[in-house]
Amino acid sequence: MSTETTTEQVISGLLAVTEPLRDEVQRLHRRLEVSAEDAKILDVAYTTIYTPVGALLLAATRKGLLRVAFEVEGFDQVIDELGRRVSPRILKSPKRLDEVAFEIDEYFGRRRMNFDLALDFTLSSSFREVVQRYLPQIPYGTTESYKQVAARVGNPKAARAVGTACATNPLPIVVPCHRVLRTDGKLGGYLGGLAMKTSLLKLEGAA
Repeated sequence: MSTETTTEQVISGLLAVTEPLRDEVQRLHRRLEVSAEDAKILDVAYTTIYTPVGALLLAATRKGLLRVAFEVEGFDQVIDELGRRVSPRILKSPKRLDEVAFEIDEYFGRRRMNFDLALDFTLSSSFREVVQRYLPQIPYGTTESYKQVAARVGNPKAARAVGTACATNPLPIVVPCHRVLRTDGKLGGYLGGLAMKTSLLKLEGAA
């Protein structure tokens, strides 16, 4: 018997053992999701979806969508941060995020210009939250400058603080900080990177 054949047999044997185990783990996880939701002890649910601009991590509390994270942020680090800042009772549970995933899919398919989702701004505070709550008012396909946004929220001299609020926006795409540019028309910063910001603006026909 050749070494190659032996190796193939070993691999086949391992798969025969691990596949049922994997299926059982998945069944147990689904039961845990349902039990946690029914008992109302699941504070933060999260899932991962795939979009034309890459994978996104979505997280939500019972109040609403809490976090949208890009892959470059490191999903494990984001989950750890949510566990520290919001609640350790966090679990992968896609069902709570079905509507979010559906609307994001519509957005990337150019079938949705405005999101109709409950949002949880727990990760924001003070002026940053004021700015982030304003951002969805910037119409699809248009842009405003940091200075314009500062004026809109009642603090015309706070353009730099608006930049910080956009840079720390926990809900990118849904709360469209990508629609805010520098006064000279240049992109400015973006949590997902400038290529990502450009892609979103092109999708909306604003670039």
